[in-house]
Amino acid sequence: MNFASMIVRLRIAGRLMASLAPAAAVLITLCANPAARAASIQPLEIVTKSGVQVFSVEMATTEEEKTQGLMYRKELPDGKGMLFDFSPEQQISMWMKNTYIPLDMIFIRADGRILRIAENTEPMSTKIISSGGLARGVLEVIAGTAQKYGIQPGDRVAHPLFNKR
Repeated sequence: MNFASMIVRLRIAGRLMASLAPAAAVLITLCANPAARAASIQPLEIVTKSGVQVFSVEMATTEEEKTQGLMYRKELPDGKGMLFDFSPEQQISMWMKNTYIPLDMIFIRADGRILRIAENTEPMSTKIISSGGLARGVLEVIAGTAQKYGIQPGDRVAHPLFNKR
């Protein structure tokens, strides 16, 4: 190989590396930050008798996201959660299979009113947790959240997923 052909090969390799750099940066970000994998993170408010509680929620809208949920997570900070979109309003059944942390599951009607709260669900359980009626969404938060903030059935959830009637 002569000097000129080495220079040409180095230039081609340099162009290839430059074209791959943006993709590599995205891949590194996704691997380093699990929250970056969420389809979308949005604010959600719950209006209780004692005030308004604000949460930052990951949206679970696709079948894959809803199936995965919070499985395999080792922690869920206070004020964070996952909101499952089960449009249209329907009877919902959840479970805790492969979920390592206890959760409060807040079942929410299409009008944004809380239908039911399953508090302190059992990690790793395959026991079915039912909405107990028609619901549009489920908010999963760390266990103890409903009690800590006085969240009760009938409280209003403010988020674009729910209609205001």
